[in-house]
Amino acid sequence: MAKEFGRLKRIAQEIKKEIAIILQCKIRDPRLDGMITVSSVSVSRDLAYAKVFVTFLQDKNEVEIAFNLQILSRASGYIRTLLSQTMNIRMTPKLSFYHDNSFLIGMRISKLVSNITPSYQEGEIALKQSLALDSVQL
Repeated sequence: MAKEFGRLKRIAQEIKKEIAIILQCKIRDPRLDGMITVSSVSVSRDLAYAKVFVTFLQDKNEVEIAFNLQILSRASGYIRTLLSQTMNIRMTPKLSFYHDNSFLIGMRISKLVSNITPSYQEGEIALKQSLALDSVQL
């Protein structure tokens, strides 16, 4: 059975934290408007590559997301340099950025559930009233 790689998870968590700080404080590109959140980081076993999943907190369409990912990809060398200065690991992984749409999916599901809840409560009240009427008639 494969051993769970605790070290990889710790390194990925540290990379996530450091990239979030770098994106918030040190990247000053006016084309990157709004807040960028690092959702997760996936590191390869040999620490050569890291997939960085980001979320843009403003509502954006597909074109703006692709444009922002392209900007982040072009700045990945600079981000990697800053990351290597803050982290004490032998080899800093090559970064590739991906959009994480789980936040948008969660918001959509939450909205759907909140729309269903009032109709469910109305149906539950109607069911209780019909059961109460049936018991009165007996």
